Amino acid sequence: MGLMKTKAISSIFVLFAIAAGMASMAPAAFADHAEVSIGAVEESGFSQSCVETGCYTPSVATVDVGGVVTMTNTDPTGVHTFTSGTVDGFAPSPDGTFDTGVLMSGDSFEWSPTEAGTVPYYCMLHTWMIGEIIVQEVAAEEEHADDHGDKEMDHSEMVHEEVAEDVELMVMISDSQVMGGTQIELEFNVLHLNYDLTATQNGEVVFEEKGLHSMELIATHQIDALGSDENPIDVEVVSLGIGAPGDEDSWTGPVGQVTTAKVVPEFGTIAMMVLAVAIISIVAVTAKSRVVPRF
Repeated sequence: MGLMKTKAISSIFVLFAIAAGMASMAPAAFADHAEVSIGAVEESGFSQSCVETGCYTPSVATVDVGGVVTMTNTDPTGVHTFTSGTVDGFAPSPDGTFDTGVLMSGDSFEWSPTEAGTVPYYCMLHTWMIGEIIVQEVAAEEEHADDHGDKEMDHSEMVHEEVAEDVELMVMISDSQVMGGTQIELEFNVLHLNYDLTATQNGEVVFEEKGLHSMELIATHQIDALGSDENPIDVEVVSLGIGAPGDEDSWTGPVGQVTTAKVVPEFGTIAMMVLAVAIISIVAVTAKSRVVPRF
């Protein structure tokens, strides 16, 4: 860049800075909300660390009536949905305003609002992911927009806290005899649960694992012991929180909830053995009772 051009270019930069400053101070009525784009935060389906800052970006978006909202799965690590409605604990309630269906990474969906209001939405696959779209009239004023925006942000934070605190954890424990031991199957109602698992028999610990993590809704564990009616195996599951392993500070959900069960032999195995013995007995009696004709 030549020395003689420096003053002129600097003057242009100054004018541009002044113009940009004036534009930033202009009322919201002149802001362009005809189009807005919303994406999904990377790894938001594997970790709830995004809950406080927002798992969608932006977590609160503003658009004009008749404008266009483009929803894109910008998370390269998983699939997501943008579904209008609310989440109570981890129970979703879609309201039918829009639903993108499952979006693969890079896929998009467009929605055009027809009336003003606030539209909450969430991800059907990862219900801790929630966001809001504020639909405003084109001539909305700055003061109203700012006040409304502050309230919506406060409401969004409250919803995040409720999701974290009001989760009701459900654990179903079933068992089967496998390879001379007992296979325990744990079925959860949430993903990414961290937990401790302990099994005792006659007061002795036969299985103990701390800090386990289940990415799915079902986890299986093998215990080198067999239960009986007189000597059952006591299984105890203690929840540590919901979130990515190693990121304890961002874990949510119930902590310290205990679920127990007694493991005894399954009736189905005994019933099949009894039935087999009965069939063999019938065959034996039939064979002994066979009538041999005389000629």
